[in-house]
Amino acid sequence: MKGKWRLLVSSLLMVGLLFMLAGCGGKGADKAAEKPKKIIVGTNATFPPFESQEKGELVGFDIDLIRAICEVQGYEVEIKHMGFEALIPAVQQGKIDAAISGMSITEERQKVVDFSDPYFNAGLIIAVRNDNTTINSTDDLRGKKLAAQTGTIGAAYCDRVKEQDPSTVVKHFKDIGEAFMELKKGGVDAVINDYPVTLNYILTTEDANIKMVGEVFSADDKYGIAVKKGNTELLNMINEGLKKIKENGTYDKIYQKYFQQ
Repeated sequence: MKGKWRLLVSSLLMVGLLFMLAGCGGKGADKAAEKPKKIIVGTNATFPPFESQEKGELVGFDIDLIRAICEVQGYEVEIKHMGFEALIPAVQQGKIDAAISGMSITEERQKVVDFSDPYFNAGLIIAVRNDNTTINSTDDLRGKKLAAQTGTIGAAYCDRVKEQDPSTVVKHFKDIGEAFMELKKGGVDAVINDYPVTLNYILTTEDANIKMVGEVFSADDKYGIAVKKGNTELLNMINEGLKKIKENGTYDKIYQKYFQQ
């Protein structure tokens, strides 16, 4: 009889242990399943109000946008600051999963990366010093000294002007703020840059001594989020998230924060 009781107690203990292990395994599996996926996104934080650095923190329209997209889609996001020209190669090489940096969707870029649905309409504008009376439109740019940020459509436009008139001088800067500083000290006659960024610079910089002239051109310039060619899973995730934050009002709140204060 004692032997039977020992066998029964041992069996019950074994069953209890198995239930405990199963329960622990289930909780661990649930926690693993609940852990959100993570993507690494590159940006060039020298393009306010879209991206910049304040007290060591990345801030701006693009930063808030990608965080909102990832949050609504259940993803964690890590954002890395790097040179603008390094962004697309980093996406191609898998060093980052995506790039958001006021990046215009162009045919040339679409050959090497895939873009999300457009999230912002920009366009270019000419900036000159307040005392400049000779440049009033794109027709007046030939033969002048022009500046733009390296790798942007503003830089590409300056290069096209130089092709049309070789006497045109073009200076490229890694930071758009450096281009504006060159304009302020008289090193160039005009800066060609995205309209919202130029407007933000004039409104937020004391004694800027800079004005915008002419109409916004390249008005079909649209920003997109770049991902590696063929990464449809990530592209779909971003597009779905962008659609959701537009529908739930988050996009409008971010827009008003930076452009309708």
